[in-house]
Amino acid sequence: MPASTTNAHAIHGAISRLNDPHYTRWASQIRRAGGCRQPIHLRGKVEHWDTATGTLLHRYSTRLEPDGVLRVPCKTRRASRCPSCAEVYRADTYHLIRAGLVGGKGVPQTVTKHPCLFVTLTAPSFGPVHTRRERNGKVLPCHPRRDAQACEHGAAMSCTARHQPDAECLGEPLCPGCYDYTGSVLFNALTPLLWKRFTDALRRHLAKRGELTLRDMREQLVVSFAKVAEYQRRGVVHFHAVIRLDGPGGPGLAPPDWATAEILAQAVQHAAGAVTATAPATPGTSARVLRWGSEIDVRPITLRGDLTEQAVAGYIAKYATKAAECVGTLDRRIIPTEDIALLPVRDHARQLIAECLRLGAIGKLASLRLSHWAHMLGFGGHFSTRSRRFSTTLGDIRADRAEHARTEAVSTGRLPLFDEDTFLVISRWEYAGKGYSAGDALLAATITGIPTSGYAGGAS
Repeated sequence: MPASTTNAHAIHGAISRLNDPHYTRWASQIRRAGGCRQPIHLRGKVEHWDTATGTLLHRYSTRLEPDGVLRVPCKTRRASRCPSCAEVYRADTYHLIRAGLVGGKGVPQTVTKHPCLFVTLTAPSFGPVHTRRERNGKVLPCHPRRDAQACEHGAAMSCTARHQPDAECLGEPLCPGCYDYTGSVLFNALTPLLWKRFTDALRRHLAKRGELTLRDMREQLVVSFAKVAEYQRRGVVHFHAVIRLDGPGGPGLAPPDWATAEILAQAVQHAAGAVTATAPATPGTSARVLRWGSEIDVRPITLRGDLTEQAVAGYIAKYATKAAECVGTLDRRIIPTEDIALLPVRDHARQLIAECLRLGAIGKLASLRLSHWAHMLGFGGHFSTRSRRFSTTLGDIRADRAEHARTEAVSTGRLPLFDEDTFLVISRWEYAGKGYSAGDALLAATITGIPTSGYAGGAS
């Protein structure tokens, strides 16, 4: 459809919405959705009944709403899909992490005295890539090599350019023919297993240092953590983690005296270097033993200095809302029957996607679901995870927000005040679509000041 026709259709839709007698209520829904790019449309009702008298105390139905639906935020974590909802997720993650570092939200402030480290586990090299290097504020050449030899594909394995931060070539291999795309994809797929084995090895090493068995160590020491995955421009993930030592009851109890930050740092270094994950041999590839990269960063978290609890919490929360978009891949699943050559992606991302689909068709690798996670370049793990006793939960934070909203609604008269122990809530909801029509998207952008996506659902 020509752009002029599309614009005319959007303007006609916007005028129709403005002339709708229910426009004020529609605009109120848009504002309450917080600028969500693709709000979810719900159809249904909620009723509050007094169980003692059988009296209906309050009823809400979407029949009286514009278009017969209620628009609510999509609540995605991914900033590439909805910046406003991702910002809420980022803020919640920030408070979750910070509570585990300095206390609050049910975590005692004495947790600041527990040994705690900020750990970065990186990926190994799969071939030289274009990078931006700095030293003392000065940008260095990318890969300077004196008398560099050409590889078997005829590419010079040297680059003397000083790349800008937004250079498109960053993360791309100096020679795509020499780059180990198979290893890169398999490493992404096996990082969840590597992380599990890392935490297991970490606990075993701590038990050994304390001259305890694993069972006995649980009665003295608990390892708590929160981690997030980050994509590098070359298309592999690495993990940032906050690792803390607690007593047997979690953050409320101090660990034993022998469990110091130095002991924890040694255990991290040992565990990161000891664990491996093996990908089975397949036609055309031999069995691969994959491990973490040699660049392991282990630093203490302090209340003052460069690595404060605010900096760490902000860093982890930022990457909890991101995915593989920095590599130039798609923000949607890729169907194996699609023509990969036509995808609007960088060549490097295209080859990683193609390798995921190729390996995903091999029976021995079926459990890795590489075809399913091709848009994530093989990584199918959780981006942000935490141990059970690290701090509060996202669910508790959201429940507190919902309770605050309900209390505000009662205080302003939008909900009646009644005894929660004597009423029954009956609700029924069904999904009715998401997003905006072209005209609604145009108006929503003017109301919230945030660009919106087009309609993607089936609401009437």
